Amino acid sequence: MSMGSRLASARKKVNLTQEQVAQRLGVSRQAVSRWESDTAYPETEKIVRLARLLEVSCDWLLREEITDPSAPAAPPDPVTRLLRGVLDRKVQLTFYEGAEQADLLLADWCIFRFFEGDWAEVECVSREEQTRHLIPVSSIRTITLRKEDRS
Repeated sequence: MSMGSRLASARKKVNLTQEQVAQRLGVSRQAVSRWESDTAYPETEKIVRLARLLEVSCDWLLREEITDPSAPAAPPDPVTRLLRGVLDRKVQLTFYEGAEQADLLLADWCIFRFFEGDWAEVECVSREEQTRHLIPVSSIRTITLRKEDRS
């Protein structure tokens, strides 16, 4: 089942119209229609919001091999325990060579706002701007708590 089909199925299951989804995400109804017909895909930042709104996991939306949106999660692994420990705390990140997140290395600090499965939403702050990104957890090489945020 394609991402668009999953999206439409989950939307209908929670009894929302395309218009209602669009309003909650701040996009047009046509954008939601294009996502559901697989002619376009949501921005990565919108995937987390869609998953929350539709009460499914990001993994279920993105990965065809996951067939049950309500399947119980496996016991937390060490990475999950680590990410739970740094949620909403200032950290500095490094990434594996070749990761597409190289621009995040320029951030003064980041905060993990949400994570699920293989994905994390981070808010990054630099002198010029504050941005949010959906990144694959596997691209993170190190997470270092900022000195003032260690306890």
